Amino acid sequence: MPASRMSIMAVALAAGMLWSQPAQAQQWLELNVGGYSLRDLDTRIDDDVLLENSSIFAFDLCELCGLNVGGEWQAGLGRYFEVGVGVDYHSGTAPSTYYDYVDDDGSEILQDFRLRITPVTFTVRAVPFGTQAAFQPYFGGGVGLYNWRYSEVGDFIDFTNFEVFNDRFVATGTDLGGVVLGGARFPIGSRMATGIEVRYHQAAGTVGVDQGFLAERIDLGGLSTRWTLRVRF
Repeated sequence: MPASRMSIMAVALAAGMLWSQPAQAQQWLELNVGGYSLRDLDTRIDDDVLLENSSIFAFDLCELCGLNVGGEWQAGLGRYFEVGVGVDYHSGTAPSTYYDYVDDDGSEILQDFRLRITPVTFTVRAVPFGTQAAFQPYFGGGVGLYNWRYSEVGDFIDFTNFEVFNDRFVATGTDLGGVVLGGARFPIGSRMATGIEVRYHQAAGTVGVDQGFLAERIDLGGLSTRWTLRVRF
């Protein structure tokens, strides 16, 4: 069965599990804030636009990392399992310049690479000690719909005549991906809990060489580390 079809089935299954929860099931709203780190250049997918750009442009990939914020609605499946649906937001801008070329007046030829990722995730967690324990480690995973926007804005070289021109190249999409997670929570009273969670995302989109980019795809995968605050309602 194709991976895309399996992902769609997993999303549908997760959504069905969420909507089928009885009214008396425990439900929580969890807010999170933390950081998002993209995969390093040496681990990115083949034909990745940022990997290809690194051979021509001088930029710091970490500039595309940064603050991640989000929220998730969660519901209990008995004492030891939970399902959730959440949305996160991350964006970053990396200033760039050509390695080996300058403008006619000797100034640098500058651009900005900008990336925004907004995943909607459907997850399942196992809580080995139970959701009533004083210390609640957990692990799980799921699937996501990764909405993204990538752009390159600024001055560029036309290598057919070496003229410098100003332009903007933009690609957008929504692609299926996967997420695995792990963390731990500490209850605060009977209705709140706080904790730390780590998520690893795997997803990719198509930017298109025919749209002016140097490669066909973009690797959206990375690691998010977040502080969480959960409230029961």
